[in-house]
Order: sequence, then structure tokens, then C-alpha cells
Amino acid sequence: MPSNDVRILAQAAVPTVAVGAIAAVVSGVVAGGKGAIGAGVATVLVILFMGVSLYVLQRIAKTLPHLFQGMGLLLYAAQILLLFIFMAAFKNTTLFHPKAFALTLVAGTLAWIGAQTWAHMKSKILYVEPDPSTPTKGEQSHKSGHSS
Repeated sequence: MPSNDVRILAQAAVPTVAVGAIAAVVSGVVAGGKGAIGAGVATVLVILFMGVSLYVLQRIAKTLPHLFQGMGLLLYAAQILLLFIFMAAFKNTTLFHPKAFALTLVAGTLAWIGAQTWAHMKSKILYVEPDPSTPTKGEQSHKSGHSS
């Protein structure tokens, strides 16, 4: 991964981990150990789903830019489908507290999206490759004669 992609990934993952840690502490106090486990599982799922999709979208943007928007929509649909499958598999679980899981999942996802948006706004990524043959602002073309 190029350094810019790693920077955006880190800038999105760190706040998500912080939100997950806070949610685990609050869930542990409110719902006990099962609440903390539910918050931890939700945080891991958010980081896993969002991190993989960010990586895949970055790769698609570089190799097949014409498929970027469609792949983004497909990835988000796949994330929701995988989350439904996970929720169906653990529907009647006693491993973790489902409300703590759900609230942490929503809070973690919002934290990730907000942090990723902030990271993209602050990054200086060229979206147009400059042509090296054209003179820059400070350089002048050294043509002699009239330009007719």
C-alpha cells in the first residue's frame, strides 16, 4: 500500500478503536462482561469490514478507475449482506450482549466514516496528473519571435 493509503487507513482506524474502547468500557459497566465482549466484537467487525473495503477500493481506483463507483456500491452492499449473515448466525447467542454490539457497531461505523472523510479532506492527493512538458507558474516559455 502506498504511504498515502496507509495514512488514511490509520487516520480512520485509530478513532474507531478509541470509540470501540470507550464503548467496551461503557458496555462493561452497563451490561457486564457480555456487554464488553459485544462492543469488542463490533469494533473488530467495523475495522475489518471498513479496512478491507478501503484497501480494495484503493486498488480498484489505481488499476481500474472506470469501475470505481460501481465497485464502491458493490462493496457496501456486500458489507451489509455479510453483516446480516453474521447477525443471523449469532441471532440467539449468549456470547455477547446484542444491544451493546448493535450500538457499538453503529458508533464505530460512524466514527470510521467521519474519520475517513476528514482524512480525505486533509490529504493532498492529485486527481489530475500534471503534464511534465508544460511550464509551471514560475517558469516561462523561452520562445522567440511573434506568436502568430
